[in-house]
Amino acid sequence: MTRARLPDRSGLAMGFAAYALWGLLPLYIHALRAVPPLQFLAHRVLWSLVLVVVIVLLLRRGGALVAAARGRTLAMLGLSAALIGVNWTVYIGAVDTGHVLEASLGYFITPLVNVALGVAVLGERLRMLQLAAIAVAAGGVITLALTGGGALWISLVLAISFALYGLVRKVAAIDALGGLTVETVLLGPPAAALLVHASMQGNAAFGRDSGVDLLLAFAGVATALPLLLFAAAARRLPLVTIGLLQYLAPSVQFLIAVLVFGERVAPIDWIAFPLIWAGCVIYGYDAVRAARVALVEPPE
Repeated sequence: MTRARLPDRSGLAMGFAAYALWGLLPLYIHALRAVPPLQFLAHRVLWSLVLVVVIVLLLRRGGALVAAARGRTLAMLGLSAALIGVNWTVYIGAVDTGHVLEASLGYFITPLVNVALGVAVLGERLRMLQLAAIAVAAGGVITLALTGGGALWISLVLAISFALYGLVRKVAAIDALGGLTVETVLLGPPAAALLVHASMQGNAAFGRDSGVDLLLAFAGVATALPLLLFAAAARRLPLVTIGLLQYLAPSVQFLIAVLVFGERVAPIDWIAFPLIWAGCVIYGYDAVRAARVALVEPPE
């Protein structure tokens, strides 16, 4: 019998840090609630672009990046840039309007949407427990839909856009840093145009308060750092460990929504959310079980 190897400690620390930072993101966005969401999105894009370009230059990766980002790969990154732009816009708006609960729900169901997309697009086969996980979680989503519980559209847009983003990036032949660099380059011109227009209209948020300016400039770090930590962790950890760590971020977001922002958990949520969490638990159990079977079964 093959012994299961323990997860790499440095990889586990980086993966935990990445998802913890994503989980704490609502606190950062809430601190900038006075900034119009689209302006905040534009700053997030442009400051991220500055940071990743500096990193690419320091690592002397410019030539390899230009060579990789051509043809089909460039077209795929154009699509992924649009998807992540939608995801960021809806997420920022959700935090600004007091819907962090719905945002956390979206990221709870994202892994299950990933599985469904794998079946529908990549022709992957569902295991019985995966099917059960999707069915149970779908019961929670349907419960919310039928009762009008919360802003369900936020959860669905976040889950579907991020799952599609992950699918596109899976088939695009480029690494995490290169992909983020090209995406921010593509999003950069409309982001800059939006900020120029805001400045011409006299309602630009940047330049009025030094504290706000510093927080906006920090958007590059807040965006790129967890992604780079995740990319490094993904190279060191088994996929099943990454799959379980991904529930850390929405769990932290849920706690922030209830304990910090005081968002109300409606009675129907106590039916829908446990169903969705049960689906996530079944999914996680199946992932661990499948990984153990793969470790002990001899290769054919």
